[in-house]
Amino acid sequence: HVQLVESGGGSVQVGGSLRLSCVASVVTYSSLCMAWLRQGPGKEREGVAAIERDGSTSYTDSVKGRFTISKDNATKTLYLEMNNLKPEDTAMYYCAADTRACILRLQGVYPFGYWGQGTQVTVS
Repeated sequence: HVQLVESGGGSVQVGGSLRLSCVASVVTYSSLCMAWLRQGPGKEREGVAAIERDGSTSYTDSVKGRFTISKDNATKTLYLEMNNLKPEDTAMYYCAADTRACILRLQGVYPFGYWGQGTQVTVS
């Protein structure tokens, strides 16, 4: 069983920055790949960024160069550093995990097995 708890959301001005965190309660965190997804008001959920167990990453085009995904195996924490935020980044952000193929899961090829409850990001 894997429990994911996000934090770090909030309200920020256009051009500002936020860092989201997601702490996992799992014995072998290093066995997971992780991702961030988001769902804006009136929009479908979309993948934002993913990081595989080997550290390889993938981003949706709209956040490339602005967002950075990273994870700390020692603290079992996933991060999403968000810079130069835009109003279209407003969404509920979710942390997700699985044992492999997170980049394919981010693209919607397969579902994620584990989800957090979400943290709201509002940019205005």
